[in-house]
Amino acid sequence: MDVEDVSQERGYFQLLQTQKRNLQNAKSRKGQTPRRTKTRNEIIMQFMFRQMMGNLGPVEPHNLRSSFVPPAYHPSVAALRELKKTRIHNLTLETHHRGLYLLVRAVTPTDRMTAIMAVVEDEAGDVVMLQLYNQEKSLATDGRLVEGTVMVIKEPYLKIMADGDYGLRVDHLSDVRFLSDSDPLIPAEWSRRPGVEASATDWKTRGNDLFAQSAYHLAIDCYTEALNSSPSAEEQNTIRLNRALACLKTHQFDAALRDVEPVLLLNPSEKGLFRKSQALYHLQRFPDSCATHHTLRRLYPENVAAKQEFDRATDRLTESQLGKYPFKRLQREADKRRPPRLDRATYVGPVSVRASELHGRGLFTTEAVRAGDLLLCEKAFAHAFHGEAGDSDAEISLLMNTETQTMTVGTQAELISAIAQRLYKNPSLIAVVKDLYHGSYIPTNISEVDGTPVIDTFLIERAVSLNCFGCPISSRTTHVSSMKDESTARQLATSQVRFHSCGVWALASYINHSCCSNVRRAFIGDMMIVRATRDLPADTELTFWYRAPSAQDPPTKRLDLQHWGFECSCAICQDRHATGSGDLARRRKLLVEVETAFRSLAPGRRSNAAVARIERMISDIQRTYRSPAAQVPRLGVWNAYLTLAAVHATGRQPRKALEFALKTFESLGYVIQSEPRTTLVVKEWGLIMDGLVGCWMILCRAYSDIAPDLADQAERYARTTYKICVGEDETFESTYSRSSKRVDGLIVGVV
Repeated sequence: MDVEDVSQERGYFQLLQTQKRNLQNAKSRKGQTPRRTKTRNEIIMQFMFRQMMGNLGPVEPHNLRSSFVPPAYHPSVAALRELKKTRIHNLTLETHHRGLYLLVRAVTPTDRMTAIMAVVEDEAGDVVMLQLYNQEKSLATDGRLVEGTVMVIKEPYLKIMADGDYGLRVDHLSDVRFLSDSDPLIPAEWSRRPGVEASATDWKTRGNDLFAQSAYHLAIDCYTEALNSSPSAEEQNTIRLNRALACLKTHQFDAALRDVEPVLLLNPSEKGLFRKSQALYHLQRFPDSCATHHTLRRLYPENVAAKQEFDRATDRLTESQLGKYPFKRLQREADKRRPPRLDRATYVGPVSVRASELHGRGLFTTEAVRAGDLLLCEKAFAHAFHGEAGDSDAEISLLMNTETQTMTVGTQAELISAIAQRLYKNPSLIAVVKDLYHGSYIPTNISEVDGTPVIDTFLIERAVSLNCFGCPISSRTTHVSSMKDESTARQLATSQVRFHSCGVWALASYINHSCCSNVRRAFIGDMMIVRATRDLPADTELTFWYRAPSAQDPPTKRLDLQHWGFECSCAICQDRHATGSGDLARRRKLLVEVETAFRSLAPGRRSNAAVARIERMISDIQRTYRSPAAQVPRLGVWNAYLTLAAVHATGRQPRKALEFALKTFESLGYVIQSEPRTTLVVKEWGLIMDGLVGCWMILCRAYSDIAPDLADQAERYARTTYKICVGEDETFESTYSRSSKRVDGLIVGVV
């Protein structure tokens, strides 16, 4: 949703077909023994040369990489003791070698493209390229994967790579296991373990030294060795607390909790309580974090850092319970931070997940709400950001999936990896992703093997493809930018902005599509804000656009919702399909003519005749509609009416501006009670469009001239519409003003 889908663009479609043919050709060789045409040294030297040339090449921050989703396969769910060791020369092409494992050692440094790569050897000295997907970028730089690192590859998959050579591809994080130097699986000739047996104290000291160097993963390995080296009870507690801190640094919050809990059972130590509270905080378990802080504060009242963290946890708890946010501060934080991820809690308002009559599951109101009410303010479960040049946190890529016939440009590949890593580090969160809609894909039902979480990358990929949202840094910034450019503002009537940054918001994912939406989403950083766009009774299913409806859509074109398992049956879609082809063709022709006529109106010398001609053309468009606008919004005319309202406002004709501003709202399904000088009340809200904030401000300024008592009410409606569009109204006064030089109230120079 709101991502750049290029599946139907000719050049990209041809690329997808090429990839599909390549996969079919590779599949035809399934089970064949690969022909070894290169020696060990040639494979290594070719890899080293390619790595060197990559390091010497220019860095292009917005270089578009291609990333292919291979045919889906399940992760290994067999315990290592159930698998038999095999060798590289026994592997066959395009085969998942179930029941087997490889023991390999890296014989080169790493290289990174769409995967982290190295050449590895087995005990016989045979070598092959290894491609590890969805790993942290730091794996290649923090010492975890270096020359000499020994790994177990469970149920390996040998594939034909893009250059025609052969390589091992590992998509699931849980299918590769990096062995510590003391692991008994490592053969003696590969061992890097020192000859003298180290004590628990020695291992702890090494861990502390590595921690001081910010080598947290290696420090964790040393602390684990220390715990396996018969430490005293006191040493064991210290080592566990040290390892918990290293786990916090590497975002392994579940593991941090596992380390501190046994320590706290014996002694409610200051460090143990503090680290437990932090782990709970980062898992967004704010009530538990605050409860731990209460104990910490009672037992150790002089801990200043703990008091600060307690205040932070209390703020998050309040946000989650009351939905009160300092939105103006959030806007500043999102503008400054790269990536724009905010330290905030999720608020769930008067909504709940229930079975939907047409859509499987949906989100419903639990009580009556008013237009503009906050229903949900959700922090992203995962977020992948892409900014301007020099401002990027994730590489933009073209993600292709030949099974689903889809291609997207953006950070979806990065998002899949980020979710996989988060689940691998914190398996308590796996249920969140498993509960997301994932189409027909059937994931494995085994969640842990050999004490390691089983992470199904293809479940994540399907969930992302069906539940991710493209997002701006700030909906306010997007709103202001679009309103500054009149041509862009007109385009918003028929299209939707696409974004390269994206994220997954788990609860918002339950909101189903309707062109006649009744809620709207907005973004500030990685926070999604969902507000009601009209008054809704209790037990109403919430809907918003997956793609904005367009007056230019042909009658036979339906929004592709097949992957979600339903079709849109809203009033707009039903009316379009019921309207005769002649009326639709005439409507589209007139829309083009109106657009051309508006462009011909030169600012400052707009003739009354030209404006009158446009008004007649709009009336002709109106006649192509059969149902009242209150029942079926007329997407083809609202923006034309709004433009006419602005034309008359510019010409200092407040009554005409008032007339066409009200027609703008009526065409979008609004029912407004408007009586000169006495009443301005929205009886029924219609579709929310960004341009309607300016429309209310045109009304405000018109009323200032002819009915001053109603100007404030029009501005209040402008504020509510702004709040729905950008998520908040704390920045309204710094964005719109009735004293602006622009007739729509947008402040000139606003950023």
